[in-house]
Amino acid sequence: MTFKLLTDSTADLNENWAKDHDVTILGLTITLNEKTYETVGADRLTSEALLTAMKDGGKPTTSQINVGAFEAYFQKEVEAGNDILYMAFSSVLSGTYQSAVIAREMVLEDYPQARIEIVDTLAAAGGEGFLVMLAAEKRDQGLSLDQVASEMKSLCPYLYSHFLVDDLYHLMRGGRLSKSSAIVGSLVSIKPLLWIDSQGKLAPLSKVRGRKKGIREMIEKSVQDLNFGTVVVAHANDPVSAQELEEKLLEKDGVERVLQLPLGPVISAHVGPGTLAVFSIGKTPR
Repeated sequence: MTFKLLTDSTADLNENWAKDHDVTILGLTITLNEKTYETVGADRLTSEALLTAMKDGGKPTTSQINVGAFEAYFQKEVEAGNDILYMAFSSVLSGTYQSAVIAREMVLEDYPQARIEIVDTLAAAGGEGFLVMLAAEKRDQGLSLDQVASEMKSLCPYLYSHFLVDDLYHLMRGGRLSKSSAIVGSLVSIKPLLWIDSQGKLAPLSKVRGRKKGIREMIEKSVQDLNFGTVVVAHANDPVSAQELEEKLLEKDGVERVLQLPLGPVISAHVGPGTLAVFSIGKTPR
């Protein structure tokens, strides 16, 4: 028996791809200039519009998916006789995962035989999206819910996520990075390289003088322990730099394919314009 695959809008997956692969995306919301926007659907706030507003001084805030949204989805699928696997945004970066856990318990009270598996990816953006794509591939190959959930839980610690940001102010403002960690962002020409650590937390990794050196270091750290031929590149409205990054990655041993999953509005709201990111799967846990 197959199962339903669910994720959230922080995975930055193309909605047409999701529809074609029977993946449901629930959306976090963004409040900008006192108006709240959806991040999924035809009327969603785009990254381009958001980043333009941020350059003009806008200070967006994001809100997790609430318990009610998860409960409604879980109940609908359970009543239709479907099992569910939810690949979740890092529990350290958002309360969305906890909302899903609470909703699952509520639904199981009424439907104790229901099967609802939740995987904390300890990831975000293209890294989370990469894991969802792999889960969809495994499901379509005929693996069971238990098999896919087990494989994804085993794989998550091996996912490496590296971010090169222009300005740490946005992360500090959103509470994703401490003020002390963000001080480096104020130094002239210093480009901070961040990663998602073993706990799923966004943390400083190194300080690099100049964007070009930062890109080189991000590439080296992303491929030095490579164990999977596919690498994911993301960008905050900078497709030219993303294409150059893809070409440089393809020159590295072991890199067979590069996917581009541009940063969606939720992650863009926290990292700001000009951010580049690389997601890869290593041989050892991060």
